Amino acid sequence: MEHLVHARAVALGHALDRSTQISYSSHLQSYLTFCKIHNFPIEPTADTLSFYTVFMCHHIKPDSVDSYLSGICNQLEHLYPNVRTIRKAPLVTRTLAGCKRLLNTPPCRKQPLALEHLARLLNHFPPSSHDNLLFRSILLSGFFALHRLGELTWPDKVELRSWRKVIKRASVSFYTGAYGYVLPTSKSDATFQSATIIIEEGENDSIQPLTTFKEYLRSRDHIFPFHSALWITTSGAVPTRAWFLAKLRTVFPTSSNIGGHSLRSGGATHFAIVGWPDDRIQALGRWSSDAFKIYIRKHPVVLQALLNNRVVQQL
Repeated sequence: MEHLVHARAVALGHALDRSTQISYSSHLQSYLTFCKIHNFPIEPTADTLSFYTVFMCHHIKPDSVDSYLSGICNQLEHLYPNVRTIRKAPLVTRTLAGCKRLLNTPPCRKQPLALEHLARLLNHFPPSSHDNLLFRSILLSGFFALHRLGELTWPDKVELRSWRKVIKRASVSFYTGAYGYVLPTSKSDATFQSATIIIEEGENDSIQPLTTFKEYLRSRDHIFPFHSALWITTSGAVPTRAWFLAKLRTVFPTSSNIGGHSLRSGGATHFAIVGWPDDRIQALGRWSSDAFKIYIRKHPVVLQALLNNRVVQQL
């Protein structure tokens, strides 16, 4: 029994990803601070949660308050088992709906990268050093495989890093005119079932993912033949998000509205423009069906490209 209790405690501790746990703890702290400021009891009620919703919506985006409430429910559920029922009470849900109508602002999304952006970056970072080869390879792999930047780099916060999420050198395979590797996990794969990523050589003479990847791999295997990770900087460390963005911003500063998510949205836009159906883009990007529909609906550039393609095919 003692062993079972211990094993169950370990399993419960890993029910959420580390980054989610930290976010939920932060959400709980904001709720506790709110209760302390206003002399409310900590035990959740419909009144307390609705007041908290109004208070937070005047400090952060109302859409974010929804996730804050979810985090509070997760953290307090073991103390107050009915907290999720209270969270769904009409007073709370209607208060949040009203705040979204009154206080929501238009979303500010990153501009998708285009082929001309890739060419500009490749010209700025010629294959003259190992770090340049690494950046070039991550750039093209992220674009043509619709990667989230977090799948190719480590988080900036040390406590969020996990070797289980690092792509391994041993997983690399080559095919006729393509290369691939195993992605250990993704945002939609919380149980580490993994996915095999295959990237074909591009049709653009100046943008060749396979050639770029082979150049990087030769440099990597020469310098770090025994390192397990696929992506390695000159210092021998897995590249971080900040490392990649620092290089990206030497060409496209923050004011250009191009960032880490530009890889994923840019790749989706590119494949929509060249004629891929949305279900194929969905499979390549490893989206769940509902998430992909929301992505298409909320990104007019991708939606317009898909619509234009379908019109051309019908003609």
